[in-house]
Amino acid sequence: MLQRGVTPTKLAEHVGVDPKTVERWIVKGREPYRRHRYTIAAFLGMEEVYLWPDALTRDEVAAASQSEIVTVYPHRSEVPRDVLGRFFAEAETEIGVLVYAGLFLSEDSGVQRTFAEKAKAGVRIRMLFGDPESREVAERGEAEGVGDALAAKIRNALVLYKPLRALENVEFRFHRTVLYNSIYRAGDDLLVNTHIYGLPAAHAPVWHFRKVPGGEIAAAYLESFERVWESAEPMQGQ
Repeated sequence: MLQRGVTPTKLAEHVGVDPKTVERWIVKGREPYRRHRYTIAAFLGMEEVYLWPDALTRDEVAAASQSEIVTVYPHRSEVPRDVLGRFFAEAETEIGVLVYAGLFLSEDSGVQRTFAEKAKAGVRIRMLFGDPESREVAERGEAEGVGDALAAKIRNALVLYKPLRALENVEFRFHRTVLYNSIYRAGDDLLVNTHIYGLPAAHAPVWHFRKVPGGEIAAAYLESFERVWESAEPMQGQ
């Protein structure tokens, strides 16, 4: 609450309880009812299980996590183009992309148009690409059997994104991480493209997750995205 600048009175008004009830939650460590926990967590922008680690049993967390799985595609190349378009078009607050190159996305004129429209509407767009000069990109290129071609794909993608990079609410960064998954975010929805050693990302599965109260899968990938973002370097000339 201190981090968010939220007073007990303000929280009480939002939840619809007496301020003294909020004080008991804080001072005496009393646990709010489930419906109140969800409202509080959403208001503070935190996970319910983070605020109350013992509130849910492991069975309840497991059940909620299963509910986060929307669908699974055996290969990224089999994700329908219209599904990808709707995925980003429904984002209201944030779009995020974490890839090495993700050239297929930059070559999609419909996605490019959606990104531009969303940015102009105030949606925050964060794009993370592998540093083409990094050891991690070189090793990934060797593992896929394409050598320097991966670094070339990254540079090609950035050329295609040049108009987008000029817009407000858009930021591009280079990362130097060993990427276990490519992550595409549209608000609380995620497409996670797993990476399999020796295979290009287009041949690996894609999981569609949607964050739900009590679930832990989507939150884990969102936290991973944020860790990479914090360690990444802004691109020059942006």
